[in-house]
Amino acid sequence: MESTLTAMSDPSRLFTEKHDSYARFIRFVRYAQVIRAFFLRSPLLRSGLRVLDAGCGTGIVTLAVRDAIVRRGLTLGPLHAFDLTPAMLEHFRHTLLIRGIEGVETAQANVLELDTLPDAWTQYDLIVSASMLEYVPRHQLADALRGLRGLLREDGCFVLFITRRNWLTRPLIGRWWQSNLYGAEELRDGFRRAGFSRCVFQSFPLAARYLALWSYVIDAGH
Repeated sequence: MESTLTAMSDPSRLFTEKHDSYARFIRFVRYAQVIRAFFLRSPLLRSGLRVLDAGCGTGIVTLAVRDAIVRRGLTLGPLHAFDLTPAMLEHFRHTLLIRGIEGVETAQANVLELDTLPDAWTQYDLIVSASMLEYVPRHQLADALRGLRGLLREDGCFVLFITRRNWLTRPLIGRWWQSNLYGAEELRDGFRRAGFSRCVFQSFPLAARYLALWSYVIDAGH
């Protein structure tokens, strides 16, 4: 049984202290390029999508999805992103400013308190989330998933990138980044209890299969 870690009760403090280290870490593993490559080949993208990045951090996933939409010659729709940690959001907003990117709305919010989001933040075609649900208390994972499901359109899709539990991630992610880790059956059970009828484990692009040791990719829907 994994021990209860101090940062679980205060992930905002953890990522306030380590947001620069986090940005360097995900650059090192080329996470943005992997996410972009995944969506470049994904049938989920189309013009005008309403997209939400849940737990956006420094904006890596939001920008990767946006880049994939643009590269495929599709029309951008609303792009919304929330995170719990002000320091991460400030990093993201600075990136948007220096890259001259407009049309991305951000907000501070807790995934367990989604009623604090703007009223218009609902009915999404696509919700994406990476490296965020690991910081929800284990017994509330299904609650967080249920809340995100409630923001989806009836035919919308939720794509989750989440750390898997194995010999590599226990020391690197579980201890260093003070994260919960999950097995496939635990995740299937969480999605089932949250009310999702579809929970499909996808694969990373061929050039990024090394990340399969680190993370699961799940495509879920109503």
